[in-house]
Order: sequence, then C-alpha cells, then structure tokens
Amino acid sequence: MTRALSPLAFPGGPELQNRLVLAPLTNGQSQENGELGEDELRWMSMRARGGYGMLFTCASHVQENGKAYSGQLGIWADRHVPGLTRLARAMKAEGGVAIAQLHHGGMRALKEWFDGDLVCASDNPRTGARALTAAEVAQCIEAFIAAARRAEAAGFDGVELHAAHGYLLQEFFSPSINRRTDRYGGDLQARYRILFEILDGVRARCRPGFLVGVRLSPERFGMLLSETLEVAERLMREGWVDFLDMSLWDVFKKPEQPGFGATPLIVHCTRLNRGRALLGVAGKIYTPEDAERALGAGADWVMLGRAAILNHDFPKRHAADPGYRPVQMPTTVRHLRGQGLSDRFIDRMKVTWPDFFEPEEVG
Repeated sequence: MTRALSPLAFPGGPELQNRLVLAPLTNGQSQENGELGEDELRWMSMRARGGYGMLFTCASHVQENGKAYSGQLGIWADRHVPGLTRLARAMKAEGGVAIAQLHHGGMRALKEWFDGDLVCASDNPRTGARALTAAEVAQCIEAFIAAARRAEAAGFDGVELHAAHGYLLQEFFSPSINRRTDRYGGDLQARYRILFEILDGVRARCRPGFLVGVRLSPERFGMLLSETLEVAERLMREGWVDFLDMSLWDVFKKPEQPGFGATPLIVHCTRLNRGRALLGVAGKIYTPEDAERALGAGADWVMLGRAAILNHDFPKRHAADPGYRPVQMPTTVRHLRGQGLSDRFIDRMKVTWPDFFEPEEVG
C-alpha cells in the first residue's frame, strides 16, 4: 500500500481512511442567501463517494458582510443549519471526515452582496475598505465561534479557520496591511491575537473531540515566511489546533523570502515541532506521484484541489489501480459536467482558471 492510501488517525479523534483530502474550493454553487444549493450537494456527494479520506466545504462566510463571491455557502445564520446538516451527512456517508471551513472575505468581500461597508484590519484606500472598530473585532470573533457551534450542530467533525489568501484574518496578520495601534495591531503577537481568541472561544464552546484547524498561506499579501512559521509551530506545539493546513501555492517551490535558501517550502513546514497536531499541505499536487513526494517530505496528508475537480473519484481509482493516471488539464466542459460541476462553477473557472480548458472551450 502506498503512503497516500494508508489510514491516518487524529489523536483521540476520527481516523482518515486515506491521506488524500478534498481541499476547500471556491465554487459558487449555493444560494445567494447562503443556504445550501443542490449543485453544491451533488458536487460534494460525488467526492464523498469517490473515497477522499477527509473533505472540506468551500469557504463558508461567518458574517453577512464577509461574502466574497456569488453563490457562497453561508454559516452566519441559524437558517443555514438544515442545509449544512444535509451537506455534512453527505460528506460522511462513505466514511469521510467532514470539515466546515469558516471564512470572512474582509476587504476582498463583494460589496454588491450586502449592505454596509467593506471592512479590513485597517483602512485600505485601494479597496475602499475601512478598519473594523474594536467592538466590531469582538463581534467578528464571536461570529467565528458561533459559526463553529453551527457546524457542530450540523454534524461536522470539525472546523477550519480560513486564515490565508488575503482574507480578513490574514489581513490582521500582514504587517503591510494591519496598521492598527490597539491590541490587534503592532507586533506579531498582537496581529495574530484575533486568531488565538477565536480558537480559544471555539475550544471553550464546542465539545471535546471536535476538530479545530487553521489554514495558513505563508507568502503573498505582505506575509513574512519567518512569522508564519513561528506562529504555525506555536499553534501545533502548544495544542491550539488539531491540524494545520498549509496552502503553499506549489508545495515543491522554493521560498520567496530571502534568507531561506533553496530548501523547498514544504520542508520548512514539515520541520516544525507539531506536538500532536497533524499537518496537511496544498499546492499543485496533481498525481499519485506528487502525493507520495509530498508525503515523503513529511506531510501527514495532501490536499487535492484541481486534481479533485478533474477526478471526483481519485482515491478509489488509485486504490483499485496502482498505475492510475488521473485526468489532467486542459480538459473539456463535457468532462467537468461529468465530474459533477454545475455550469455556474464551470463559468467561474473559465474566468479564474482558464488554463483548465482546451483553448476552444474558453473562446
């Protein structure tokens, strides 16, 4: 058995049937009020049947003004719980571990979808976002905690805080974006305070054994790799999280920040003291060979994004055939429809990921 197909257990928690994990993917397949869409349910059900050891929802916004794209799944109101319950049940139906990703778009939210202002850690002239007040920071922290409670009530095995990719939580982390002078701005400890206060609240108000993780991205958006690695190690070593999900854009790339040499980015992450936490990585993992290479570098599991879009049953096919060659880019609209993608998801991909398609498919 390859390492990718071997089981993996959380200490005191559920066991993954394999180390191939469905990454959280922006797909726009839910209703505009945040309630679950049938297209979203169908997409996720196919991947659950496809054998992924753990599955993440798309980014689910915890406040109405955190909506970052059309058709985003919501988790900011109790009316979302019935749909989330259906989704969690579908994700777990074939033995997968189900995780709800919690998200706020911050200055990257879409103003046309809500009343009020775009918000950020600090005033941002480029986007027109204004700084959250101290009271609004407290409300945001509470919104993440309440969303975790909703995920627990819906039957998810755990939650992941989306603290990556330039969204609100990472806007607090970034020294070039966060210019606050209160307790949420300044040195590293202050800029990351919002994350630790959310984690503290989720741990206090959700049941023991409910999994709690964080997604970080160590580069872009003004981030410093040195700071991200320091915080990542603290999160794992001190037991703040059950898992860490490092979104590396390309797991095998070299760091962009000077002073880190030619050692691959993934190795800087896997060298960290993890305590009892598990470490997943994401970024251009397309084939079983890519997965084995990342696992061989020390990751506990690999996150499949584009590969899972193209191959809804990647794990089952790999288990059945050691020589399995997954479909890769470019592909056709017809193939993607056969993989459970809605036309709305496909149209979104034509704009954001045109390299997915044969040239004649995008015009």
